[in-house]
Amino acid sequence: MKLEKTLRPFGTRQAAGILCAALGVTSLPAAAVDVDAGDYTALPAGTNLGVLYYQHAEDNKVFANGNQVAGGNLKSDTSILRGVHYMDIGGFIVDPQFLLPFGNVRGSDNLQALGSSGGTADLILAATVWLVNNPDKKTYFGVTPYLFVPTGSYDRNRALNLGEHRWKETMQAGFITPLVGNLILDLIADVTIFGDNKDYGPGGATLKQDPLVEGQVWLRYNATQSLDVRVGFAESYGGRTTVNGVSQQNRTNTNKFSAGFAWFPAPTWQVLGIYGQDISVQNGPKEENHFKVRLLKVF
Repeated sequence: MKLEKTLRPFGTRQAAGILCAALGVTSLPAAAVDVDAGDYTALPAGTNLGVLYYQHAEDNKVFANGNQVAGGNLKSDTSILRGVHYMDIGGFIVDPQFLLPFGNVRGSDNLQALGSSGGTADLILAATVWLVNNPDKKTYFGVTPYLFVPTGSYDRNRALNLGEHRWKETMQAGFITPLVGNLILDLIADVTIFGDNKDYGPGGATLKQDPLVEGQVWLRYNATQSLDVRVGFAESYGGRTTVNGVSQQNRTNTNKFSAGFAWFPAPTWQVLGIYGQDISVQNGPKEENHFKVRLLKVF
């Protein structure tokens, strides 16, 4: 499934190779760990969050070395169940949590031969440690290790999978600070390190992947005490894969834009809505539309 260096038209197996290399974190929308604005706000010890996400994404182009090499539609409908508990450890707020993604991804039109996949994706375990926690100044800085456990649905004979059949680790840092008036800045950066998938593709090949780096910027404007509007930009870079030692020439270099809102209809309930799309893609599928809804309950 190696992508040829010459950009001639390619068949289903080559398209599948590009897509599978690009689909990552949750094989859901991306291989990096996307964060919503405000996620690095520390809450008091003893607070619990129950969170449910729904995401719909549509990819209609596949790129290699910055050139479109395939069309068609790749669609996904996925949800994430997330539980978070805030606690005090040695004077630091820490929030052990889990995230369990599930849903389906499917190809249609020119990508119909990729088939479909459904079920659960890989379980994610995480915990943020806040090194700066200043609610009075609304300034926070935290560090989060993520561990991706290979529990998701996986079949090496399928072109599309929700599970990745490998361990992954992400180290992320997030910073929040007010700017002027009701404007707030969120900065997030992370690096993901991938374990090997030793059962990749019909032949049971070994898939290796270079580290993937992502940076995210959000600007939030608090229109009222219960409503904010937000815009964001993210760039991811790296993540080149090899199959049995052969480079797939598929290094990630993707930019994307997002915009949306967060609203507290009641003090312990939050509704978040986000729309996003990729601006540019070097290798892999280009996300034309991405819709996300998040329902959060504080208890």
